[in-house]
Amino acid sequence: MGRLHVGVRLRLISSPVLVFHTNEGGLKQTGTHRTVRLLPTDPFTPRFCYRRFNLAPMRADEMNSQAQAVVDRQRRLGISPISDHDHRIMRLLQRVSTWFGNRDPPAVGATTDGAIPGPEGDLPVRLYRPDGPGPYPTIVFFHGGGFVLGSIGTHDWLCRQLTRETGAVVVSVDYRLAPEHPFPAAVEDAYAATQWAADNPDRLASDGTLAVAGDSAGGNLAAVVALLARDRGEPAVDYQALLYPGIGISDDQASVRENDGIVLSVADLEWFRECYYDGDIHQRNPYADPANACDIGDVAPATVVTAGFDPIRDGGVAYAEQLDADGVDVTHRHYPDMIHGFATESSIDRAEVALRAVASDFAATVGDES
Repeated sequence: MGRLHVGVRLRLISSPVLVFHTNEGGLKQTGTHRTVRLLPTDPFTPRFCYRRFNLAPMRADEMNSQAQAVVDRQRRLGISPISDHDHRIMRLLQRVSTWFGNRDPPAVGATTDGAIPGPEGDLPVRLYRPDGPGPYPTIVFFHGGGFVLGSIGTHDWLCRQLTRETGAVVVSVDYRLAPEHPFPAAVEDAYAATQWAADNPDRLASDGTLAVAGDSAGGNLAAVVALLARDRGEPAVDYQALLYPGIGISDDQASVRENDGIVLSVADLEWFRECYYDGDIHQRNPYADPANACDIGDVAPATVVTAGFDPIRDGGVAYAEQLDADGVDVTHRHYPDMIHGFATESSIDRAEVALRAVASDFAATVGDES
């Protein structure tokens, strides 16, 4: 482990987000109800000692009003529950929802739709370039949607905002979807796109910095690509941003039980599993779920974002702890009053806040490495 220290001094401030940061200086937590910075005074405190103090709840007393409006809208449009529909109908409903949520997209320097070589033919991508002259960092982004839904279109607002906040070229990948293309198709596409980005710095006006990012299922893919890059020795990934990642999900987790039906239901989670894994044996593969890996040390530094009203919250929390235990620099940013998928919603102010925080972590990480 070696990154967290105990024996702490406590200082209370207030903040709308919980931050659990592990590095040489110890663990820092900030919270909605109260904030505690844990500063090292001796080297023997157990990992994540803040749990002993019960300093702040993982879920706020009330959902953020803007997040509640999104939940209500999804129910009116028939998007929730997801498992009630054929996957093709759900993809159509998502397009309608995207149109409502992204009618005034934030401006970036330029966007370009194209295709790159993939494992099974052309792989569609959308490139987002920031304003101003390069060179730029590169972020390869994988959209969410349970490996079944989602597209470069559904995550256009998020990628635009990520470009604006980070000043990076964002390569958004339209990887193959299940059930037509079950595991490992999405993983193969995600890794191929990341390798392509590393191999084409001139085309991307890259400064040599390479990161991976994704939300939900895309967060899973980003973590898997970081793991594959470590295991295969290439490409060199400098940072990973995992937004409410679909990692280590179990039906017996408290978050699954207490948030059942909020954006995602237990039935939805099972539906996604059946579509993607196409058999129980794949669920134990660490490249299907990196929580299965015996050791995730030496992967890229990470930011893990979780949300209080998210059924898959606890899997993300556990993965942040697993990263820390294996010696990876990780910042865990928790939003107690948020829902699954909030970072894609332009109507939720906290989405922009969260992406700005990710950009700050990214800049700090690559700045430390330069």
